[in-house]
Amino acid sequence: MTFEAALPRFDVRDQVALVTGAARGLGRSIALALAEAGAHVALGLRDIDADGGVAAEIAARGRRALPLQLDVARTEQIAPAMQAVVDEFGRLDILVNNAGIALGGRAEAVTEADFDQTLAVNLKGTFFASQAAGKIMISQGYGRIVNLGSQAGAIALPGEAVYCMTKAAIAHLTKCLAVEWGRHGINVNAVAPTFVRTPGTAEVLADQAFHDDVVERIAALHRIGEPIEVAGVVVFLASPAASLITGETVLIDGGWTAR
Repeated sequence: MTFEAALPRFDVRDQVALVTGAARGLGRSIALALAEAGAHVALGLRDIDADGGVAAEIAARGRRALPLQLDVARTEQIAPAMQAVVDEFGRLDILVNNAGIALGGRAEAVTEADFDQTLAVNLKGTFFASQAAGKIMISQGYGRIVNLGSQAGAIALPGEAVYCMTKAAIAHLTKCLAVEWGRHGINVNAVAPTFVRTPGTAEVLADQAFHDDVVERIAALHRIGEPIEVAGVVVFLASPAASLITGETVLIDGGWTAR
């Protein structure tokens, strides 16, 4: 092999990816970034008729898009969605477990319904989506899974106890799956963003005092993140360039936790 042939590839051309929660926010940016890097992208959508125009944008990049009905909190939808990807493309190379919710509230005021809903999406949904994708990837002898964690899995955010708990669990689940499935050629990693400008954070960031406090805590860069800054790391972890990285949670926090 020549030296040039051995250089790392930072693209995912002609691979097949599935992104959950793909209609908006981080999921949208990740789906578009994967398409820009050469992947065909299946879009896991809580409502298949509301993709936010992502499928058309992927098609405009010359890649194939497959909208799927996939509410990860409804586990009966997971296996059929994964099978639909295989039926359409013949394989599944990349899973991005992006779907997540944050039902904030003081710990003493959290209801059992809110607790169960947060775990159903953030943790149970991630596990069973990974399980279904993992079965396919094991049969292929190859796969990349990228979970969406959060800096909230490494630090405490007041009023977000249940959300923080689920994201800490995602970091450990990532390690467990990486160790168990590595022998099958499957790499499992996670990304852990700070506050990023998305529809989900718009309301809290509109509070000027809260916004200013967040910017101050993002100690190195002192600015709110943008979705594409997370998407770029996801593409890297899904690419051949990250072939020796597994079981890791990559903080994308602008220096918040470095302080």
